[in-house]
Amino acid sequence: MWAVSRFTNVWFHSPFLIHFSNLHFRLKCFSSLSKVEPCLSEDCDDFFLPWLERKAGTEISSVLSIGKSGYGRSLFASKSIRAGDCILKVPFSVITPDKVLPEISCLLGDDVGYNARLAILILVENKLGQDSRWAPYISRLPRPGELHCTIFWSKDELDMVRKSAIYHETVNQQAQVEKEFLAIRPVLDNFPHIFEDVTLKDFMHAYALVGSRAWGSSKGLSLIPFADFLNHDEFSEAVLLSDKHKKTSEVIAERDYATGEEVLIRYGKFPNTTLLQDFGFTLPYNIHDQVQIWVGVPQHDPLRMMKLDLLHKHCAPTTVRTTDGFDSCKTNFTIKEVRSASRKGKGIPQPLRAFARILSSTSIEELEDLVSEAAQNDGRLARRPLQNNSKEIQAHQFLLSQISQLIQEYEVSIKLLNPDKTTSVGQLAIRAQMARDLLAGERRVLKSASAWLKNYCATLSTAKDHS
Repeated sequence: MWAVSRFTNVWFHSPFLIHFSNLHFRLKCFSSLSKVEPCLSEDCDDFFLPWLERKAGTEISSVLSIGKSGYGRSLFASKSIRAGDCILKVPFSVITPDKVLPEISCLLGDDVGYNARLAILILVENKLGQDSRWAPYISRLPRPGELHCTIFWSKDELDMVRKSAIYHETVNQQAQVEKEFLAIRPVLDNFPHIFEDVTLKDFMHAYALVGSRAWGSSKGLSLIPFADFLNHDEFSEAVLLSDKHKKTSEVIAERDYATGEEVLIRYGKFPNTTLLQDFGFTLPYNIHDQVQIWVGVPQHDPLRMMKLDLLHKHCAPTTVRTTDGFDSCKTNFTIKEVRSASRKGKGIPQPLRAFARILSSTSIEELEDLVSEAAQNDGRLARRPLQNNSKEIQAHQFLLSQISQLIQEYEVSIKLLNPDKTTSVGQLAIRAQMARDLLAGERRVLKSASAWLKNYCATLSTAKDHS
């Protein structure tokens, strides 16, 4: 039975040919951790696969080799590959263990998650240095300062993406990692010979390595050496698959590769927010980009309490702190790119349109009519277009005004990040470009929703004039 996931995201495989001109690559660096010296020479990549195969006691790949791309170590075709070929097979026996030392593990509470446990394992192996049985692998993991996941961004750097949901998600993630570190710190203190010098920053780095490289299964998380040198292509249908019966993780080529060509897989259908937060890179144009927006009932609405009650019964509002004139009870919606302004608006969630219809109601009778209509149909409130065209237009114009305001705010944020407005170099320049990619993609999604809403309102207005 095939199954693999990057955390909660299930991966699947189906043959699919892609155009090489559309490839996008994952930014990755592979070099030694601060406490592990390189175990081999500068050209030791040629020895890594033979070392891993000796450890596995079986061949892992006869068609792939490690090489250097513009993004660090990558896997390339060492000979011609045909679509359908199994190009990599890693036995579970050589997958780095997902459990820490028993003497440490027995002291950890059940509330310590897989990420933290595997992070502790990395810290242990790193401390062992050349005595680690995984030294050749550990020495190729990114060093502190080489990861661009937003968890490592400074406050000023995070301000660049404040308009995006990734800002609050990152702040929450930083707080959660610190909370986990403080929870396990008493346990680590029992092993001063291993963890005496370990800081929150060290733990956060190991935690991020897990977040960017580990694959999930029913048994937890695992790191898979050699396979994690594969870079990402959002258009590829090739993924890492695990077969619990064969006890192997495999990659099947989804297209032909010529000798010397970089081999790529897809990590998942992730928007730039996920790619940046979890993996530390963005794509200039990501077809999976999406935007989270929050909508609430204005405090000055005379029907606010009745509307909140209806919304509470028919959906689950999320509480957030706000000072923008809306009640603190808001609901989050995710908008995806609307591919056509003249079709059904796939990408704008129906619950959001229903929310707008409720907000546009100006009388108790209108709200009661929505409840009655829902009871007579499938029970979902305001999911059907309002019979009154003027009210339907008004509801969607409300959404349009909200989205138009967001677009203007994104425009301002992006303008501040324009290359001619910044003189940043090095790490800041890299992260500024990632912020531009992220914000530009979300603005594109918002503009697609805006175009659809304008067309929808215009169509209804024309129909009303002709009636």
